[in-house]
Formats: sequence, structure tokens, C-alpha cells
Amino acid sequence: MEIDLPSGLRSAGPADWRLIGDITGEAFETDPVNLWIFGHTTALKPTFALLAQAIYLKYGICHLAGEGGATMWIESQNRQELGLIPTLRLLPILMFKGSQGSIFRALKAGKVMDQNHPKDPHLYLFTIGTRKDARGTGLGKLMMAPMKAAADKARLPLYLENSNPMNTGFYQSHGFERMKLFEIGPGAPPMEAMWREPRDPQHV
Repeated sequence: MEIDLPSGLRSAGPADWRLIGDITGEAFETDPVNLWIFGHTTALKPTFALLAQAIYLKYGICHLAGEGGATMWIESQNRQELGLIPTLRLLPILMFKGSQGSIFRALKAGKVMDQNHPKDPHLYLFTIGTRKDARGTGLGKLMMAPMKAAADKARLPLYLENSNPMNTGFYQSHGFERMKLFEIGPGAPPMEAMWREPRDPQHV
């Protein structure tokens, strides 16, 4: 996949896993679904950092907008389950930084998300987020644009799970449409599965 990055956006490397985790964890501090899973915001940064290191920096595509914004993407055929060693590293994070039952909620969430994941080839947006002081500065649009363009050139749809209804308008403005709502567990806030069909690059 050919990706043309604009000024202000760079590809993340293996050493950036903590930075991606810090930015993403801060971005998701008020996210209803993640708060339901983890119970405490203290589990967010180390969890996202581990996922960045174990999966998205190895098999996916990660971008950084300075130190203010981060994304984690992966092509559908490259999606990976969390391996044994990363899982063993994740358990104490959930035990000591999450609330009671967070391990079981996280496992259930992963299973349900996988069951609802589309089977057709696509580019999956796992996370996009900015630090609090960078919100409203256009970083979200900056980070989304090159991946939309690359997916359009490759004729690949985009897929994401929107875990915060406050972000629905942002995703809709980038061409995503609701596929369905689903719950990751009893009493959990709904997740919104969203899909974007590729556009003709000459008519975007």
C-alpha cells in the first residue's frame, strides 16, 4: 500500500510504543466502552502501549503527529491475536491497574469484537486519538487523510469500531457509515461498527 504522509505526520517505529500508548491512553480517558472494560484510566496507557508494541508496530501501520496525535491501523489479512508473552504482560496491568473483573471484561470484549469484525478485505483503524491540548487543532483530519487516500488507491474499504458517540460526527465527515451497534458485554455501552467504501481518487 502506497502512503503519502503530509508534513507534520511520520511513520512510527519500534521505539515509539510508549509514546503511542501515552497519546492513545490520554485520548481514551473519557471513552465509555474503555472505561467499562478497565474501570480506571490508569490501565489505558500501558494497555495501548503493549498493543502497539506487540501487534500494530510489528504487523500494522502506526503514525505520529508530533507528540500530539497517534493512530494504529492494520490490513485485515495481517490482524493478529495477542501472543502468549504479551498476554502474560497484560494480565498484571489489568489486575493491578484495572478494576475488579477487568480481565474477564477485556477477554469478552476482544471475543465479541472479533465476532463482529467484517470478513471482507479492508483496512482496520484500531485507534486514532490526540492529547487533550491538541484537540480541535486538525490533527484528526491530518492523520486520517493519507490513509483514506491510500485505501482509495488500493480499492480497500475502511473499518472501525466507534466506542464513543461523541466521535460519530467526525467519522461520518470522513465517509464512514454505521453498519450496526453491538454490545461487548451485559450492560456495556454500545459499540458502533462503521464502514467506508473506497472512493474514486479522481472524484474525492
